[in-house]
Amino acid sequence: MSGDSADTDTYALKSGDLPKISAPQIAYQPPMPRSYRPRIGLIGTGGISDSHLDAYRSAGWDVVAFWNRSQDKARQKAAKFYPTAKVHQDLDDLLTDGSIDVVDITLPTEVRAPVVRAAILAGKHVLSQKPFVSDLSTGEELVRLAEQQGVYLAVNQNGRWAPHMAWIREACRAGIIGDVLSIHAAVHWNHGWTAGTPFDEIEDLILYDFGIHWFDFLASLVGNRAQSVFATAAKARGQANKVPLMAQAQIRLDGGQASLVFDGGVPRGALDTTYVSGTGGSILSQGPDLGAQSVTLTTAKGIARPTLTGTWFNDGFRGAMGELLCAIEDDREPSNSARDNLNSLALAFAAIHSRQSGQETAVGHARNLHAAPA
Repeated sequence: MSGDSADTDTYALKSGDLPKISAPQIAYQPPMPRSYRPRIGLIGTGGISDSHLDAYRSAGWDVVAFWNRSQDKARQKAAKFYPTAKVHQDLDDLLTDGSIDVVDITLPTEVRAPVVRAAILAGKHVLSQKPFVSDLSTGEELVRLAEQQGVYLAVNQNGRWAPHMAWIREACRAGIIGDVLSIHAAVHWNHGWTAGTPFDEIEDLILYDFGIHWFDFLASLVGNRAQSVFATAAKARGQANKVPLMAQAQIRLDGGQASLVFDGGVPRGALDTTYVSGTGGSILSQGPDLGAQSVTLTTAKGIARPTLTGTWFNDGFRGAMGELLCAIEDDREPSNSARDNLNSLALAFAAIHSRQSGQETAVGHARNLHAAPA
């Protein structure tokens, strides 16, 4: 007998034949409040606000006020989406308007925190653009302030309601694949459109501004099981950007592992894959881009392929605001709360610190960093 006792099928990692089964019913669509219809103010009318406003308009929510440093841009945005809304010249006028219940703050991270603070002090519920803050101490201070003022503070982690990410998350939370063992996500695409834009000034553009969606997805699946991160970044040959467009992170989990791969310098052949394994099965999602994904669930019962509807843009934005509105209506903390988002940011900051130091970084250490590295 050979000393190698593994049979050919086992050694070759072949999968057994499984029957096709019906996909379980998973509530993954963006949440909608039952009857709560607040008056919403939008602060910041940059390019991403189109996705916010299109999502809110399709949901039937009422945006009644706009403010932007450039009034002309604010007027143009209001005319396009909400022609009867008021365009404020002074931000304080919008914040002191007692008829406005919720504000959506889409300003860039580096100037957003003081505006979030002012909105909280004005008694407004707040949806903040992501990344929420550039250092955890500021984030923790804003979380405490919101709790003291009795308002809800949520973060626009719109990727949570991308159909495939939402389905995977809710399936895992329902225990359909048992305890999560591993998470491996890889995105191959062309992020070179950011060359020559303000994004090109963000040294960790991929790990921070872009990657926060995946660190947030990871945190939503494993909670506080993430222990440490080892991350690297590299410039792609021929890229026009000043900052690296490629990055990757390996994450140690309590009882598992995870990896995130970001190939942002790929000019052709975009591909997005997500694989989550558990003690009772696995879920694979893959497609040519973030908007077109096919999901496969494999358990001992068989293989299921749910039919998903919707797209990340702009259903993800409807989900982020919808979850905040539902939380206000039900008087509970939103699942995308700022407090919860600090866990996602701690992962991202650990990755950035690891990339800079060349060393594996404990997630707990990242909580003690007073500023996200520039």
